Amino acid sequence: MKLEFYNPSGKTETTARHADRLPSLSGKRIGFLSNGDWQAFRSLPLLIRHLREDFHDVDILPLDTFPEGTDFIAEDATIEAVKRSGVDAVVIGNAACGACSTACALAAGRLEAIGIPTVTITREEFVPVVCNAVSGLGLPPDLAIVTFPLGLFTPDSDLSPLSERRREIYYGLTSWVPRDLDGAEDAIIAIECRDYEEGLRTVNHLFQINRWGDGLPMWPATRERVEWILRGTDLPRDHLLGKFPPRGGLATVEACAISLAMAGGRPEYLCILIAAVEAILDPKANAEHEQATSAGTFPVVIVNGPIGKQVRMNSGFGCLGPDAQHPAGASIGRALRQLQQNLGGALPGSGTMAPWGAMRYTNAVFAEDEENLPEGWLPHGTERHGFAPGTNSISFFWATGATNIVRRSATDATLQEDVLQGLHRMAGFLAAPSVHYINGYTEGTPGAILLTKVVAKYLAMTGWTKEKTRRFLWENSKISRDVLQRNGCIPWFERGGDRLGRESVKLDPWPIASKPENLILVVAGGGHPTHAFWLQAIARNVVGRKVAAPHALDDLLGEAGRDLGCGSDACMI
Repeated sequence: MKLEFYNPSGKTETTARHADRLPSLSGKRIGFLSNGDWQAFRSLPLLIRHLREDFHDVDILPLDTFPEGTDFIAEDATIEAVKRSGVDAVVIGNAACGACSTACALAAGRLEAIGIPTVTITREEFVPVVCNAVSGLGLPPDLAIVTFPLGLFTPDSDLSPLSERRREIYYGLTSWVPRDLDGAEDAIIAIECRDYEEGLRTVNHLFQINRWGDGLPMWPATRERVEWILRGTDLPRDHLLGKFPPRGGLATVEACAISLAMAGGRPEYLCILIAAVEAILDPKANAEHEQATSAGTFPVVIVNGPIGKQVRMNSGFGCLGPDAQHPAGASIGRALRQLQQNLGGALPGSGTMAPWGAMRYTNAVFAEDEENLPEGWLPHGTERHGFAPGTNSISFFWATGATNIVRRSATDATLQEDVLQGLHRMAGFLAAPSVHYINGYTEGTPGAILLTKVVAKYLAMTGWTKEKTRRFLWENSKISRDVLQRNGCIPWFERGGDRLGRESVKLDPWPIASKPENLILVVAGGGHPTHAFWLQAIARNVVGRKVAAPHALDDLLGEAGRDLGCGSDACMI
């Protein structure tokens, strides 16, 4: 038999070209963009000195002419400032981690696209990160780079290799030619096999060889299966949601259906996946950096509205998985992970540089337990994004870690004492000196506290409103300046985030967010009082999207009942 299935690697598009190179650096004006990291404060001044020695009539702008730092070198204002300066070429460095390599590459690509040649000083293992970022800008996935091993970018490093190889940097500005890359691939892959079992085995071998899956068995996205999944939306299959950063794969509705088919999903999940993809593609989500960073990020998707329960999304025991009776969250999260790597290029060790990975095959996709919110507690989607109660919606942010907090008292404490001790214990976990907090300081979030319905009930019974609870955690998680200095946090804060975040280093003690409202409180999890759960974030923003349920939802839910059995609480074990 022949088994045919969709190629999940997706398509990119080329809409720009690299700049023409200079005939010589003699008599030219050269600018520098520095991310201020990975010994750039030593290596770039050395390179400037060599340029002046090798080209006596070269005009080199001071290193601080343009904004420095990973968060700034690729911003529109910086690129415009470089353009106005009249430079003939730009040297960029140092690209030696996931987020900063992405920033350096984005700056280089944007300058190349407006006709300014660049060369980037890059750590040799991070070339795929650079190529992904350039591809996402519509350029062929190539860039003039000079690579070095990690040693060059570490404290007290020997910079002599930079001196010895400086002419390679000059070459990048004068003679480099991009590779002729043909990225066209077949949309449909066909294999010959004796039977479906052999075909399934062969397909999964191909998934592993081509790094299309997550290492666990997956379904082949056959035409029939993808057509079935597409019943879960009223959007046309070729509707483009956007380019998935940083690689820039075209995130069409069909691409979402292919990934959901591979992940073992069902049609009724597709509308939630589409909303999650729309959120991750929002520029406010900062996905082009968080996809590549070494921070081990993973998406958190919180579902509100009746759609969660309708599609068997878990909000109770085991809501972060696994749970065979509530499979929606795992399938949606796993499909999102496939889109991250197949369209976005977030492959371990080449596109995403997290040393330990994200630790989540399925990301974190769960529903809030809205039925058990205490009186006066608004659903998360309403409180954070202004959606009317009962609106089907998702909320998205990037997390970097997950921590269980034992919050229940172990003695004969009263309920009042139990609640207060638990809140202090939660605040103690939040008060860890995390440099990631600066990313979401102004409008984002330091993370999300998950409270079970029992704990939320205890809080309400003892007079703790949601607002009072959040303010207590915010006030009692402030970090003293002595602790920040001892842990080396202040230099991170001074060059990260936005203006308000950078100015916040003057505060003592330092709050982990600009206002209590930034801290997310969600009621979810099984009916047990002992624990709370902390999802620490690296989130400039928390992005919300409404979920557009398809007109065929009732039919799809009926088919789910036929296939999976009764989905009501009375039927669940």
